[in-house]
Amino acid sequence: MGASLRAARALVLLAGFYLLGLGMLALLGAIDWAATEWAPPSIFLKLYIVSALLAIPVVRGMFMLRTPKDEGMGGIPVTDAHEPRLWAAVRELAAEVGTRAPDEIRLTADMNAAVSEDARLLGLVGGTRRLYLGLPLMAGLEEAQLRAVLAHEMGHYGNADTRLSGITERGRVQVVRTIAHFEEKAGSTAAKERARQEKKAQKAVAKGKKAKEIDEGGAGFTYRVMARIYTAYAHFYMRATLAGSRRQELAADLAAARIAGRDATASALREIPVLDAAHGFYLESYATLGTEFGLLPPQGEVFGGVRRLLAARSEELDELRRELPTEPSSPYDSHPSMAERVARIEALPDDGRAAEPARPALGLLEAPDQALAAIERAVLTDEALGFRRLDWPELVHESMTGFFERDAEPLRRATAQVTGAPTLAALLDAIDRGDSGRIADLLPKSEEARAATGRAAREFARPVLRRGLSRLVAVEFVRDGRGRWQLSWSDAATLRLPHGYEEELPAALDAAVAERPDTEPLRKLLAPVAS
Repeated sequence: MGASLRAARALVLLAGFYLLGLGMLALLGAIDWAATEWAPPSIFLKLYIVSALLAIPVVRGMFMLRTPKDEGMGGIPVTDAHEPRLWAAVRELAAEVGTRAPDEIRLTADMNAAVSEDARLLGLVGGTRRLYLGLPLMAGLEEAQLRAVLAHEMGHYGNADTRLSGITERGRVQVVRTIAHFEEKAGSTAAKERARQEKKAQKAVAKGKKAKEIDEGGAGFTYRVMARIYTAYAHFYMRATLAGSRRQELAADLAAARIAGRDATASALREIPVLDAAHGFYLESYATLGTEFGLLPPQGEVFGGVRRLLAARSEELDELRRELPTEPSSPYDSHPSMAERVARIEALPDDGRAAEPARPALGLLEAPDQALAAIERAVLTDEALGFRRLDWPELVHESMTGFFERDAEPLRRATAQVTGAPTLAALLDAIDRGDSGRIADLLPKSEEARAATGRAAREFARPVLRRGLSRLVAVEFVRDGRGRWQLSWSDAATLRLPHGYEEELPAALDAAVAERPDTEPLRKLLAPVAS
């Protein structure tokens, strides 16, 4: 579908929203006119008031609500002088697509690339173009793959997707706002009715009478009906416009394959969901591991450290590359499934292009490490920027120690309540005296555990007590220097203990919380080692 036809369709769909509003106003007016002819004055007045109240959200949705200005994705702008190789690559690809290059390039902290355009007159006149390029995405791609991604984005410009998106976006915003306003009015009306009935019930109770059950009844009913009407149109509007968005993605993929090559484009598409999953895991498990304790990795590593994870887990990630996600598959999704996109590209005829040398995409930047440090300063909060920076081994060691100390705190408090001292030694003495049950009773429990009695209760308590005890023991080993948390990019962090401890410790913990507890094996492991 050409740009002119897509623009006409977008205008028709947008006009449909306004026609729906005019139709609703006309219907309300017809009801009022009929009421003046057939209804008694008292009923006519009520209908007139209801019609006026219902008309307000319709009018506001049509004429009084401006579409919010697109604030973009932030990031840091880079000029031709700062990043000449990146700009040259983007301009070259734009020329090959046959479109105007972006006016701005912004580096972001996202695992994504996107384009936007500040179009005017509902998108009928083009405007400033911006390319948003995620540094984490660059960190995970080879240069040939990045060229395919950039060609895809230039394809959106070439197909006028960004220019025409202003029309569809306005329609989405207006219909959603109108629905939200009707729902807000329905909720407000129901809340007022509830408050009125509650006040009436309180008066009845004060007089010694039985209060009636609160029943909001049909309060807000007319608002909810109007919301449903607009919701039905919203479903139609979203399905129609998002179907167009999916076609745009497929067209941009074809542009990328034509410019950057079939194999490079397919490879980039396969890589994107893998990188997205790896990036999310990296941020949660590594980059933000120590934020609870005011710790961050070295400068440039908050977003750049994902390179270490990708290198260490290459085999694991290869499996993800072979198993492409088939979702999304809903008519309300803006993109086709990645499996469909890759299948379409790989079904194209062989273009005979030889594989390019594997060069990291970050090589297009003059100073990648400086760019990664700069993006941290741009997107992290002032509080986060003030966190203490540690190299990765120290960050993992201090963070994991902090987590174990936090997890052990409930057991410390319970031990202190029973023994008067929140220490591991006091806990072991209490276990020897037979007070472990009293301590376990003070620990957090599930509902099922709280309902249990006798032997069942002890079975519920044993793993909770063992877990807390293992945390206390680990912290003790770290404090006396015999334990240290070890970083691993290919697996979870592990606590390294002296030779033989890792084999003996699990059995010693089991013995300490057994039905007939024995703390001696654990005490032997905890005993100071003669220097």
